[in-house]
Amino acid sequence: GIDESGKGDFFGPLVIAGCFLTEKNAEKLKLKGVIDSKKLDDKKILSLSDDIKTCSIFDIVVIGNKKYNELYDKFKNLNRLLAWGHSTVLENILNKTNCTIAISDKFADESVIKNALKDKGKTIKLLQQTKAESDTAVAAASILARAEFVKRISSLSQKYEINLPKGAGQNVLEQGEKFIQKFGIEELINVSKTHFKTYSALKTSQKTLF
Repeated sequence: GIDESGKGDFFGPLVIAGCFLTEKNAEKLKLKGVIDSKKLDDKKILSLSDDIKTCSIFDIVVIGNKKYNELYDKFKNLNRLLAWGHSTVLENILNKTNCTIAISDKFADESVIKNALKDKGKTIKLLQQTKAESDTAVAAASILARAEFVKRISSLSQKYEINLPKGAGQNVLEQGEKFIQKFGIEELINVSKTHFKTYSALKTSQKTLF
């Protein structure tokens, strides 16, 4: 199962995770409460992430903000960037297992991720479906990705000594303004996703101040 976290969050990285489960391990994790990470709070996500890591083969790719912005400029499209991340995680998992089938959340036309597949990824059956988190392996991957995202955004908040909230709402805009006041708008490239409308709004608000 493959899933990502952070694509809707202005602050923090994009994280893609893959999780390989046997039927036995999938049942074990179901009993522990492994479901779609969007239905769990951070504390539960972090706890379940540890459980998943102890009984599964997994891979996590973290694309930090500076690299993310560079890749977005290269791909010019979020879905192509996601496809690259998903195919990278899949290839890493296939280097560790004899997996023959993978399930990914469908975020674009099927051809987008298939065109991004690497050598081993082209040899297996890849299913892309909406609400793929109903599958335990995808749910486990979603938890691994979200747990890593939570850790990374918390680490960024500690590094800059300012709360960097999740999402892209009004509170994110307000904290973005505070961040700029302390570190300048140039530093945003290292903590945020600059193709978001939030970034444009922050740049506009800065122009009106000076």
